[in-house]
Amino acid sequence: MTTKQTLLQRSESKCELCNSEDNLSVYEVPPTANDDPDNCVLLCDTCLTQINDASAVDANHWRCLNDAMWKPVPAVQVMSWRMLKQLSQDQAWAQDLLDMLYLDDETQAWAQATMQATTSDNEPSFDSNGAQLFAGDSVTLIKDLDVKGANFTAKRGTLVKNISLTDNPEHIEGRVNGTRIVLLTKFLKKAN
Repeated sequence: MTTKQTLLQRSESKCELCNSEDNLSVYEVPPTANDDPDNCVLLCDTCLTQINDASAVDANHWRCLNDAMWKPVPAVQVMSWRMLKQLSQDQAWAQDLLDMLYLDDETQAWAQATMQATTSDNEPSFDSNGAQLFAGDSVTLIKDLDVKGANFTAKRGTLVKNISLTDNPEHIEGRVNGTRIVLLTKFLKKAN
């Protein structure tokens, strides 16, 4: 049985992200370099085009990830996590889904593998203890922080999940009290 036939059977002949039945093709989830069905997903042209061209992304199309992210296939979970991560910069609903999504350690490492490669052009970010921070990490505040413009104080000990890196290695972005804010890395400790 070919990889495509295996994926057609696994997905019931539907795109594994949006459930479309039109123009399906095999997509090898990076950084894997083989066509093992466990490392591939079956995608429609719409999903494939938007994954390969960030400027073509239609955020509303990806609301389908609300269902796809719960599928028990690691490759589908990885693609769901990556698209939600990309969308979470501008879409609160995507960040909310990302906050709910749980991946086992191996799948999380796979999901972050290309994210770390693309962010490695910038200087690395380090927490207050010198531990390197990566996109998707969780951190804990080590000090109460007044959040300007949001009229609340982010309390010491608050856990911030699924952080995003910025161009400035001393800043990260994260969601506190439902608000996406920039945090200084010197006031953070990487969570285990």
